[in-house]
Amino acid sequence: MTFSKYIYSWFTGLKSLVTGLKVTIREFFRPKVTERYPENRATLVMFDRFRGELIMPHDENNQHACTACGICMMNCPNGTIRVISKTETTEDGKTKKVLDRHEYDLGQCTFCNLCVLTCPSHAIIFSTTFENAVYTRSKLQKVLNREGSSLRPKAPAKELQSTDSPK
Repeated sequence: MTFSKYIYSWFTGLKSLVTGLKVTIREFFRPKVTERYPENRATLVMFDRFRGELIMPHDENNQHACTACGICMMNCPNGTIRVISKTETTEDGKTKKVLDRHEYDLGQCTFCNLCVLTCPSHAIIFSTTFENAVYTRSKLQKVLNREGSSLRPKAPAKELQSTDSPK
């Protein structure tokens, strides 16, 4: 190695060192932002697209929108969701499928959102809860439909109103 290459590499190394120190010194004097978790649990808000836990929203009458079609179960890539249905006979004498249990294993979920996207009745969504630490895996297995819940009746279709146009 020649002396000129040695001096060149020494100055190149010095330039690299100064660049790194410049970044370090700039970050040293920048104001720090510290998240006061877990003291701020009551005011902590997660962003809207966060996928924390699968839930089935129920209204004030304990009714849900799940028709027990099983599409969410079919589209789940690792079998996290199990839809258990039963058949009931209506007053008309027809049989229809009714949701018995909608089981979800949070420990196996990959949070891919395929179940939510493919649900035709928009019965399940991801909530923004993020504290899912437990000591046993059995606590990660959840039943999404509430005890005694039923299918929400369909809203009556709005009739098309004809508007008279001026002639």
